[in-house]
This record gives sequence, structure tokens and C-alpha cells, in this order.
Amino acid sequence: MSIALWVIATLLVLGGFLYYRSSLLVTSLGIVGMFAIGSWFDIVGPVLWILLALVLVPLNLTPFRRGVLSKGILNAYRKVMPEISETEKDAIDAGTTWWEGELFRGAPTWKNLHSIQKAELTAEEQAFLDGPCEEICKMMNDWEATHELADMPEHVWQYLKDHKFFAMIIKKEYGGLEFSAYAQSRVLQKLAGVSTILASTVGVPNSLGPGELLQHYGTKEQKDYYLPRLANGQEIPCFALTSPEAGSDAGSIPDTGVICKGEWEGKEIVGIRLNFNKRYITLAPVATVLGLAFKLSDPDKLLGDKEELGITAALIPHDTKGVETGRRHFPLNVPFQNGPVRGKDVFVPLDYIIGGPEMAGKGWRMLVECLSVGRAITLPSNSAGGVKSIALATGAYSYIRRQFRLPVGKMEGVQEALARIGGNAYLMDAVTSFSTKGIDLGEKPSVISAIAKYHMTEKLRACMDDAMDIHGGKGICLGPNNYLGRGYQGVPVAITVEGANILTRNLMIYGQGAIRCHPYVLEEMLASAETNAEGLKRFDKAIWGHIGFGMSNFVRSLVLGLGFWRFTSAPFSDSTAKYYKQMNRFSANLALLSDVAMGVLGGSLKRKQRISARLGDMLSYLFIASATLKRFEDEGRQKDDLPLVHWALQDTLYKLQESQLALLDNFGAVGKTMKAIMYPFGRIAKRPSDKLDSKVAKILLVPNASRERLGQGQFLAPEGQFGYLEQTLRDIIAAEPLFDRVRKAADDRRMPFMFLDKVAEKGKELGVLSDEEVDLLRRAEQGRLRVINVDDFAHEDLIAGKHAREVALASVKKQDNAA
Repeated sequence: MSIALWVIATLLVLGGFLYYRSSLLVTSLGIVGMFAIGSWFDIVGPVLWILLALVLVPLNLTPFRRGVLSKGILNAYRKVMPEISETEKDAIDAGTTWWEGELFRGAPTWKNLHSIQKAELTAEEQAFLDGPCEEICKMMNDWEATHELADMPEHVWQYLKDHKFFAMIIKKEYGGLEFSAYAQSRVLQKLAGVSTILASTVGVPNSLGPGELLQHYGTKEQKDYYLPRLANGQEIPCFALTSPEAGSDAGSIPDTGVICKGEWEGKEIVGIRLNFNKRYITLAPVATVLGLAFKLSDPDKLLGDKEELGITAALIPHDTKGVETGRRHFPLNVPFQNGPVRGKDVFVPLDYIIGGPEMAGKGWRMLVECLSVGRAITLPSNSAGGVKSIALATGAYSYIRRQFRLPVGKMEGVQEALARIGGNAYLMDAVTSFSTKGIDLGEKPSVISAIAKYHMTEKLRACMDDAMDIHGGKGICLGPNNYLGRGYQGVPVAITVEGANILTRNLMIYGQGAIRCHPYVLEEMLASAETNAEGLKRFDKAIWGHIGFGMSNFVRSLVLGLGFWRFTSAPFSDSTAKYYKQMNRFSANLALLSDVAMGVLGGSLKRKQRISARLGDMLSYLFIASATLKRFEDEGRQKDDLPLVHWALQDTLYKLQESQLALLDNFGAVGKTMKAIMYPFGRIAKRPSDKLDSKVAKILLVPNASRERLGQGQFLAPEGQFGYLEQTLRDIIAAEPLFDRVRKAADDRRMPFMFLDKVAEKGKELGVLSDEEVDLLRRAEQGRLRVINVDDFAHEDLIAGKHAREVALASVKKQDNAA
């Protein structure tokens, strides 16, 4: 054996052990074996054996490795480790790691993904969707609420209270519905397709709010009093967190509570004197009980030795002396109840703290734990529901609306936009189903919730833009027949709340994900904080595991980058197999780049927000693609849905690839080196083709099984805006052969597809249509005109507020004078 051949063989053996993540001992024995073979062929002499021993013996001799090598690394680690604030620590500790952790490890086990139980509704939950949820959708008139009342009508409010829409999250023992997170998501999707006001109003009490906090942390007395009243609608809750000076940085809220003595119901007690100024609080103007977050201090040490206790959460009745509520914000013509709340020298008992005095100062941990759940439900579900309804409506409109003698949906430019809407509708429903299933399995997925909130609201924004482009004038003229306008106006609200999207992408997703999902970083941080022998033992195990993990991901990225990703495992051998294999490669790249970024930048990675954001994009897109593949499997691998699946995955993995390349192109010499390793032959993922766009668009244009699955669960009753669109679509399709028959009988090839009522009369006159067919053409024309026409108004009907009343009174007076 030649020296070159032995060296190559040894490197391949070492690479194989690293690729498959063998233990240190097994890898060491493998190298020793190769050296033994080298000795047999007189290639390896004593000097090389000595050098090998100097490397392997210290590493495998645990007392030496731990007492010398690991201890030295630990001392250096403590000097460079970035300081973590208490709020950051609480945020990290609050969440749990689920499938996203598997993706971060560089070698996903796809069997684990598909072994997760499919999200399903119970019979009770399905009955609620088919009953009360369907009924409230019929009752809700979004134009009346947004333009005429600036609120939902009283009978809608009452129906929501009577049927416990605000109590989906409350346990049955307190009179609530105790629905799963998945069921809550399905309800919100259906409501969002009808009205943003309706979905927001129902979503907030079932997300971060008093009900959720009480069930997890409240005292028995608090639970027994408030939860039944919240369940039956006797109390309307809100939660006041955001202040003018502290929006996304909720940990810096300036609102204060001071423990002191004061008078309460004629007696002197130890309580809390509150001063607060909150804004953007949904349901505040109508709330009867206010959840409040504030910084609590105890300057006189009435509770203990600590003066600054930290963020605390309390429940305050709205009629408490000094509390000011009732005014409203006006969020972009989508006037759900939202407004400021203020309090000046508000004195309350200590038992108003959620969980009682022993929970003083523990409010931030409470909030981030609950928000990690709620953020994954409300806004992602509202966004997914909105896009599902938009997909059906825009597809129907694109077939009904004709230009140049053909449906606009058959034009390639329109099909490009339709494909984005359809593909994203499929993907978004997949993400909400998968993430809420995680919650139902007991997870508190802080990273997944940030992914879902950011990407679903951004996709809502993009799809709404596409829908508006296709609808043109129909979309921009507000009125009762406009089913896009208010939703379009309200999109920035979803982008802004529960953590602004810029913050979520640049700081939250990867900021938490790098620590929570990495298999070793959190353990290293925790171990380094311990100063005893056990801490060194833990650190030794974590740091050498981390080093081996990094080396493995380097080898995996190098091997897979050379094209061997095509030979990696996939759970299926059909046309989806390539996506699993590409994700194997991208997962290894993410794991390697994370270690490189943390190693090169250290604590400054927190400040390199664009690098952090792109790493977060990679993790996000891997999760989104996983959810899409999971949906396809859960629904029985429906062949007709493959265009939707291919579009969603190709778009997602292409964006992942571009985020990765953008990171590498902006990471200096390190980025260039990593790019050579990861992309020696250039890009591997392609964006969806024009042909695929056309296939997705065609699914949206006409009724079919895939289209039904895409819009599953949305409100499509004839009473609703989308119900008449669906009926008109079916009528227009049925009318086309009748139109062709009349045109042929009349020998008029230039007859336009319009004035179908006149076409019906012509067909009756020529004797080529039955009475039923004449009625069908007339009904199709009525529906067609309703779909393409827009509303118009008298001038005075568009004047709002005080001036509108003055104009109306002047008009009445003028009429009286004329009489």
C-alpha cells in the first residue's frame, strides 16, 4: 500500500466516523486500527505513533482531559461568554424544544416527524365549528361593524358570550370549553375568513390573558371566582403589557407598583400602589377585568429583604378607583376594541397578584411561558384562515372575471400571483396544524411560536397584495361587496402586534433557537455557571460533545455539498424524496454555520442582527418545509395535491438557500470559505417553474377535491360573501356550454361572454335552451354582475363622526323646510 493511498484511506475512515457521529472512543479505536494497518505496510513508524498517542491519550483519559483541557477551556469560556439578562434567561427557560431541535442537530430523523400524531378535532369541537361557529359567521356583517358601528353589533357580542367563544381555553370544571389548541386554531381560521374584528376579538381572550394566566398560576380563590365568570361572559378580560416607552422590549416597562400600607374597604392593609400608562390593549375599552404587568418594588421591605422584586402580574377590576379606561385607538379602519388604560395612585390588595403574594416578581416568567403558546395560535391561525378564504375567492373571481374573451385566471401573469396564494394557503394551514399539535402534546414552543407568528403574518401580507393586484378596482373600492379591503388595511396590525416582525425575525427566532435548539450550548452555559466539581464534569461532557458535533457537521456539509445529499435517506421514494434529501443537507449547513457564527462572533452575534436573522430564516424554512411534508402524509398523500406540495416546498427551500447564500456573501473571508465547502457546484434548489405555477393556479380556478381541501373549514354558506362567489363560480362553469350552444345557433362567434340574461332570451327564442337552462343563465348573470361590480355611495354616507351627524341633521331640516 502506498503512503498516499493509506493517508486517503485514513482520512476517509476518520470522515466516516465523524459523518456518522461515532463516540470519541470508537473513533479513536478506528484511527488506531488504521495506524496498525500503516505499521503492517511499513508506512507508520514510532514517531507517528507517539504523535497519535499525544493526541488520543489525553482526550480519552477522562481525569486528565477534564482536569486540564476542559478546565482550561472553561476558564476561557467564562471570560468570553456573553452576559444574559434575567429577562433573556426567563425567555430561554420558559420554552421547550420539539421538532425544531431535531432540525438544528444537522441530521433530522424523519421517522420522528411522521410518528407525531395527526392533529384532529374531537366530536365536540367539530360540532362547535359546525354549529355556533357557523352561526356567528352568518350573523356577522363586517361592513356594518367596520363602517357603520365601529364595533360588532350587540347581538353578536351577546352570542359570543352565550356560546363561550371567550372560554375556549378555560377548563370544563370552571364552565369553559377546554378546547385543544388545534381546535382553537380551526375556530379562528373560520372567523378570520369572515371578519378580522371577529377573529381578533375571540382570539385575544384565548391567547395571552387573565384566563390563561389564572389557570396556570392563579390561587384557588382566584380561579374559583374569576374563571366561571370569564367562561360565561360575565367578565370580559384584557391584558395590559405594552407601554408607550416599551413596545417590543416589554421587559423594560416603566409602570410601577410599590408595596406599602393603605386603606382598603375601611381598613389599613399592606397592598400595592400602582401607577401605569398602557396602550394598544385589545378589549381594554370593554373589559371588566384588567390583567396588568408592572415592576414591583418593596422599599420598606414589608414582604422580605428584597427591595426590587421585578415584573409582576395582577388582576384589577376595571372600576377600581384610579383606573381609567373607555377610550379607543383606531387601528387602520379595522376597529376591534383596542385602547389605552391608565392608572394613577391605584391602591389594591396583595392578593390581586396572580398567584398571590408568593408570585410577586415572577410575572415575566409567567408571561413568556404563556406567550410562547398564544403566539403560535392566534395570529398564525388568523393569517392562515384569511389566506385560505382569499385563495378560494381570488380563484373564483379569476375565473368569473373575463378580459380579452377569456377568464383572467388563464393569463400567465395572473397565474403567477394565484400560484403564490394557493401554495402559501396549503403551506400556512400545514404550519398552524403542526405547531398547534405540538402545543396539544404539552410543548411550550417558544421558537416555533416566533417562527409561526413572523412567517404566517408576512405570508398573509404577500398573499393579500397578490389578491389585491388580481382584483384591481374590485379590491380598492370599499363597500359591503368588498371582501378584501378591510383585511388588506388590517394586515399591518398582525405584522405589528405580539412582537413586531422586525424584532421577531432579527432577534427572537434565532436568539432563542440557537440556545434552546442547539444540543450543547445551553448545557455549556448552565455548567459554566456552576463552580463545583459537578459543573466541571457537566462542562467537560458538553464541550467535547460540541467539538465532535461541529467536526461532524463540517464533514457532513462537505460531503453533502459534493452532491452526496442525493444518496441520503428519505422516508418515501416518490417525488417528495428530493425535498427530504435537500433538507438533510441544509440541516447540516445550519448546524455548522451556527457553530461558526457563535465561534467567530461570540457575544457580538446578538448585535449582528442580519446574520442572526438569516440563520433564523434557515431554521424557519426547515420547519415550514417539514410541516408541509407532514401535512401531505397526514392527508393520505393525495396525488392531486402534489402541485401545491411541490410549489410550497420549492418556494420554501429556494428561500432557505438564498438566505444561506446571503449570509455567506456577507460574512467576509469566513463566508467565502464556507461557501466553497457548502456550494462547490452552485445552487441546488430552484424556485417554482412557470409550468408549476400554472398547475397550482388551475386548482384554484374551478371546483375540485384539492381546492376543497385547501379551503377546508372556511365559512362558505350562501349567506356569506364567499358563499355566493362559490355558487356563482359553479353557475358560470355550467353556463359556458349553454352560451356556446346559443352562440353556435346564432352563428355569432364574436358574441361576448356577458349579458347572459339576454343570451338566455336569445337561446329561448332560437329554441336551443330549456326553461331550466334559461333560469341558470339568468342566475349566472346576476351572480357575475355582483362579483365584478363595486359599491357606490351618497356623499353624506361617507362622512364620519360628528360632522356626519351635523350633515344628517341639516338634511332633515332642509326636508322639513321644503315640506
